[in-house]
Parts: sequence; C-alpha cells; structure tokens
Amino acid sequence: MKKNKLIALLTVCLLSTQCLLAQQTSDSAYKRPLKVVLADIEQRFDVKIRYTEPQVADKWVTYADWRYRPTLEATLDNVLKPLDLKARKDKEKVYKLGNYEYYRWPVAEGWAELDRIATQYNTLPEWEQRKTQLKQCLLEALQLSPLPAAPASKPIITSERKYDGYTVRNIAIEVLPGLYINGSLYKPAKYKGKIPVILNPDGHWEHQRYRSDCQYRCAVLARMGAMTFSYDLFAWGESLLQFDIKDHQKSLAMTIQALGSIRILDYLLSLKDADTARVGITGGSGAGSHTVLMTALDNRIKVSAPVVAISSYFYGGCPCESGMPIHACGNRTDNVEIAAMAAPQPQLLVSDGGDWTDKTPEHDFPYLQKIYGYYNKTGNVENVHLPTEGHDFGINKRKAVYAFMIKYLGLQNDTDESKITIEKESAMYVFGDKGEKLPANAIHGFAQLEKVWKAAITK
Repeated sequence: MKKNKLIALLTVCLLSTQCLLAQQTSDSAYKRPLKVVLADIEQRFDVKIRYTEPQVADKWVTYADWRYRPTLEATLDNVLKPLDLKARKDKEKVYKLGNYEYYRWPVAEGWAELDRIATQYNTLPEWEQRKTQLKQCLLEALQLSPLPAAPASKPIITSERKYDGYTVRNIAIEVLPGLYINGSLYKPAKYKGKIPVILNPDGHWEHQRYRSDCQYRCAVLARMGAMTFSYDLFAWGESLLQFDIKDHQKSLAMTIQALGSIRILDYLLSLKDADTARVGITGGSGAGSHTVLMTALDNRIKVSAPVVAISSYFYGGCPCESGMPIHACGNRTDNVEIAAMAAPQPQLLVSDGGDWTDKTPEHDFPYLQKIYGYYNKTGNVENVHLPTEGHDFGINKRKAVYAFMIKYLGLQNDTDESKITIEKESAMYVFGDKGEKLPANAIHGFAQLEKVWKAAITK
C-alpha cells in the first residue's frame, strides 16, 4: 500500500513538473532548475553527471532549452558556464561537476591564444621591446615595483649536518617584518673558490620540501658542486607555523612567494663562495610556474628548468600561480610567453603525458625555439618529454635536470642518488619540533600579514 502511494506521489510530482515546463515562455526566461536540466542531459546523451546537493541547490538555468547543442560537450559548456560551473570527464560516460576553472583552457583555444600573442613581434628588436614592457608590467601587477624595504635582520641558521659529500643547514630569512621564509641550504662537503647557486622552490605535492624527491635533488646537486636552497612556498611547509593552509590560496601568496625568492637570492649571492655568474632555478608543478616567473623577473637567474608546469592552455591551478593579474599584461600574456622571457639564457622544460604538459612538443616548444632563434640560440632551449609518465618530480625528471645543470653550470657528473641520506622531516625544521623557536616578532594569520604588507608598500 505504501509503495503504491509513493508511486502515485511521484507521478503527481512528475506531471506537475512537466506541466510547469510545458508552460515556459520567454516571460519566464525559459527558466529551469539546474538539477532538472542535468537529469535531462544525462538522459539525452546517456551519461552520468556526478555532483553534490550544495553544488546544484537554488541554481537555475535561464533559456535552458535554448542552450542544448548537438554534442554533449557543447551543451554542458552552454549550460554551465553562466553559472561558473563546468563538467570534467571522470571516466567513460561519467562526468563530474566542478567550479569553472579560469586557468584551464581547451587545447585549441590555448594554442590559438599563443598564436595571437606571437603576432605582436617578428624580429629581435620587437621582441626585446615586448619583453621590457612585460617585465615592468609583471612587477607592477605583483605590487613589487618598487620593492618594499628588506628587514635588517640576519638569517637564522641552524647547525650543520654532515653527510656523504654534502652538508645541510636550515635557514629562515625575514622577508617582511615578522614574516619568515624557511628552507634548507645544501652545499658540497669540499670545494674551492666560488660555486654555482641553485634555487629549489617546492611544488604542490604532499609533505612539501620534506619529500624524498626534494632531498634527493638538492643533495645530488650539492654533491655535484653547487649550493642549493630548498624552500617553502607561502603558507606551505614550515610557513604553516605562521599561517593557515587556506592562506596559500590567497592571491597575495603569489606576490609574497616572488618577494621571498628575491630575498633568498639576495642572501645567497652575498655569500663569499657564491658564483653570481652561475645561478640556476628549478621547480616542479606550482614551483615550475614560479621558476618561470622568477626567471622573467630577476636577471640574476641565468639557467632555469621548470618541470611539469608550463603550458599555453593552463595558467596555473593555484592563486599562488595566477591570482595576481600578471596575465593581463601586454594585452594579455600566458605562461609560455613568460617562459620565453628567459631567452637567450639556457632553459629546460620537462613535460609528461599525464597532465597539461602532454602536448608541449607539438606547439609550445616550437614557439620557444622561434623566440630563442631571434638570438641565434635555438639550442639553448630544450624539452625532455616523458609521454608515459605523470605529474611528479620522479627520477627521470631529476636526471633530465641533473644533465642540464651539468651542461650549463659546469657541475661534476655524479648523479648517484644512492649516496643520499633522506632526513626525517623534523631535522629540516628551523624553528623546532613544535615551533618553539619561532621569533617573538613573528606575525600570525593572514589579516596581520595584510597590515604588514600595506605598511611596507606605502612607505
């Protein structure tokens, strides 16, 4: 009996909905609930669209029937884009509803945009003029023109740890009053004279700079003859002593990270054993975007190796990569053009088949070769593409970076990772196991940072 009543109730509801929809006109903007529209799309195209109730609650589609197109993809785009939503294919016949991703474009659109950008210059003088304009605009977009004054404090340095062929010290540098950026400085155990400097910002993988792949990379580069600095991005790693992880998603994170790298380089290049003519930077994922940006901003960087990061159809999935309006510069730019600003300095792009760098050799790399060709330095830009690999900084990516740094920074050819000691996370802390050594003037929380930042840029 109860079952029959339920069926009857559902029938009444269905008929009521059909009646309501049948009476739609332009007076009501052909308005339909998003949930109803998604159910209809599922039926028409024989697919499943996964979503949570909060994603569709109280959302309506205007001119709903007019948004249908012959293909599923075009229909979803037409229906969801006005609501700042999109559906990504999860598996065969299954899609997942998510927020509109301003930073992720269809491949064809990304390529077309890079082609449009490239029409603005055809000679070296034209490109140099474009590069000069872009650099100034990038600095202004990041609010780093002029740079805020640097605190007069000295870096906080822990005791040295000795390993097979290299040493490690943890260092904290005060970037702004009360704001610290933390990292570990790796050096060769024995060396003479001045040695290369390599920045190693950390990407968006779990366990931050404490991961084994970070330790392998920095320690091997040190054993090969360079001083290498592995450091946290803003509100990441040990920076979480001062901020919440959600603060990493604020647009100001992009600016603070750039300022942090500039301050790190100021310190490292002030050391008597630093070779200021041999300065490199390498990072993966979000740190790969950061690698490209820093190379464009800071002429002291001579060699760069962004890993699994740069694409003309992906602008960086974190506000720390695309939160500030740098891509509005020069009547709009993209990450590949920003990478081209490194020319004619040596640059290696490592790409793979499992992320947005999957088509790097097809379109983006030839563009970079063209820019380097203006300087007759086409050989200075390289691409190592690993089509069967995914989004990581695995051994084959590291080997590509090692070979590149050997070639252009004059390092020793010793890339044996078996000699590296992987430290416990706590060994890499600057401020103690529980942050008990955090300086008394350390700021806490994003609201306090905003006040410090405002004061710094208005002086």
